[in-house]
Amino acid sequence: MRFSMDDVLRYKGKSVVVTGAASGMGEAAARILVDLGATVTALDINATKVAVDRTLTIDLRDRSNIEEVAASIDGPIDGLFSCAGLPGPPFSEWDTILVNFVGARHLAEQLVPKMSKGSAISAISSSAAMGWQGHRKVITELLETEGFDAAVEWLTANEKKWSWSGYAYSKYITDAWVSWWYPELASKGIRINCINPGPTETAMMPAFQDFATKEVVDQSVGPVGRYSTAEEQAWPLVCLGSPRFSYVGGTVLWTDGGWEGAMTMDRHQATWTDTADREMSKNS
Repeated sequence: MRFSMDDVLRYKGKSVVVTGAASGMGEAAARILVDLGATVTALDINATKVAVDRTLTIDLRDRSNIEEVAASIDGPIDGLFSCAGLPGPPFSEWDTILVNFVGARHLAEQLVPKMSKGSAISAISSSAAMGWQGHRKVITELLETEGFDAAVEWLTANEKKWSWSGYAYSKYITDAWVSWWYPELASKGIRINCINPGPTETAMMPAFQDFATKEVVDQSVGPVGRYSTAEEQAWPLVCLGSPRFSYVGGTVLWTDGGWEGAMTMDRHQATWTDTADREMSKNS
């Protein structure tokens, strides 16, 4: 198959929606998509600095607002990039899980009828989702709910099961969600995937460090030995949404500098220590 190298990811002329486009990975993704020639609709509770084609204010905690915004977006939509998120404290556990999953899912479900065959949903989860499979039975109960209000009802009735961390649990659910929903979306010719970033230099990072301490966050740095930039997370996300990745669906891509692999093979601490020792030797 022949293709143009100046549009290798095939975004030119495509219509995409990016949530969380005012900062961090969402802003980086929106900027990349504009540069690739896509028509970008940016959704956020704040204004974006990216020169997108259209901006809309959305509050993913508010079902009515989500539905109003979704109704105002014309199809066909070729891609949805679900990048909005909260880091947990100082935000409440409720706000965090509503924005990170309940509202994100509701928006996606509202937009799917307008999505074209061959389109894709690309979401941001987190390396904090590691081990979600151990919670599969409970997570499945939430995934089986239909709509925003039913999800809220389940969360209310089962608050003790998730409120220890609205952030971590929302990421467990997101990783499970892409596998859960893809079989249904595939019948419509739509893909869904997510990335699991490691620690990333965004506006949310100080909140993570204040809540969990910098030392704990640093333990999630992979063998690469540093935090990523927002752009280093946005590019894999944009690639997942490209038609060039047409056979990739229901998949979690670990964009964590090798942390998950090192943890799985009990190599994380050794690798991190070796990297630190090498750096110390160079600087001594």
